[in-house]
Amino acid sequence: MKYFLCVLGMVFIIEGLPYFAFPDKIKVYLMKIQEISDSTLRLLGLAAIITGLILLYLGRN
Repeated sequence: MKYFLCVLGMVFIIEGLPYFAFPDKIKVYLMKIQEISDSTLRLLGLAAIITGLILLYLGRN
């Protein structure tokens, strides 16, 4: 459980860095995301999930 909390903490740190460092650019980026189709966003999400699963598999073995 300690390892999980450490990993979760690192995820929050990495996710929060762009919002802290570049708040103005994040706003522009989020406006552009609205223009992307739902199917493209789903495909990108699926690719991120698969990549994460592969990295977890490689890290555990």
